Amino acid sequence: MRLAARGLRFAILAVFAAFFVVPLAWLILAPTKSDEALVTSAPLAFGGFDRIAQAWQHLDAFSDHLYRMWIGNSLLYAVSATAIVLVTGIPAGYGLAFGRFPGRKLVLTLTLVVMIMPAAALVLPIFLELNAMHLIGNALSVILPFAFYPFGVYLAYIYYATAVPRELLDAARIDGCDEWSTFRHVALPLAKPVVALVLFFSFVADWNNFFLPYTVLADSTQYPIQVGLSDLLSSTPSFNPAVGGGGQQVNIFRPELALATLLAVIPVAIVFMLSQRALVRGLVGGGVKE
Repeated sequence: MRLAARGLRFAILAVFAAFFVVPLAWLILAPTKSDEALVTSAPLAFGGFDRIAQAWQHLDAFSDHLYRMWIGNSLLYAVSATAIVLVTGIPAGYGLAFGRFPGRKLVLTLTLVVMIMPAAALVLPIFLELNAMHLIGNALSVILPFAFYPFGVYLAYIYYATAVPRELLDAARIDGCDEWSTFRHVALPLAKPVVALVLFFSFVADWNNFFLPYTVLADSTQYPIQVGLSDLLSSTPSFNPAVGGGGQQVNIFRPELALATLLAVIPVAIVFMLSQRALVRGLVGGGVKE
């Protein structure tokens, strides 16, 4: 019975693994094939490394190196907004956790309400506000809304309220530290895990955001990569393979589009690895004495 149960669990896990792994494997192998091979060859067949170089040449030449601009724009928007989130969100969480001021509970409640609201529901009021400030079409029309990240504030608040003892901060104040010095030299070094989490979640949310940049940016040279990929998809031609002597119109993803998608994932993967290492260092460093 136990062997049969283990076999059933293994089969279920294998089905779910194949469901998620096979599309990723197809995407990785797609740039190694030609347009025709994507349709006619086996889905997981390997083409050739020369096709990858050819796909990159075509992708890089698209609209005078427009893909590079999209990557650069995404880095500008995501890095700038994430930096603002870290500079403002971590101190805000600290203040909400240890501060006692009028309206503190109201601020916490509003943070929770905004955090659980769908991001798409805020696009229209944000657009009207940006339009009133004459920022539509400007890089700030993307960076400033991205920098508003209540989830990061709430993460910092939860961490400080549950993981950092108030007595430790009181001891720093007794030793002569003012509030800023206490935060900078005591509270902030202890918050490496939550800083890494906020950095990762904020960067990924900004990098993958499509609707807001699509709404406030009109020039394709200002697009981030997510909007750019949609524009690239709309410009991808269709392929007309011969099936049984007849013609059948089939819309496919070209190798250039698959390569563009894979390259767009690399910055997120790098930030993930850096955040993971910082998170582990923060957890271990808080438990040992240097």
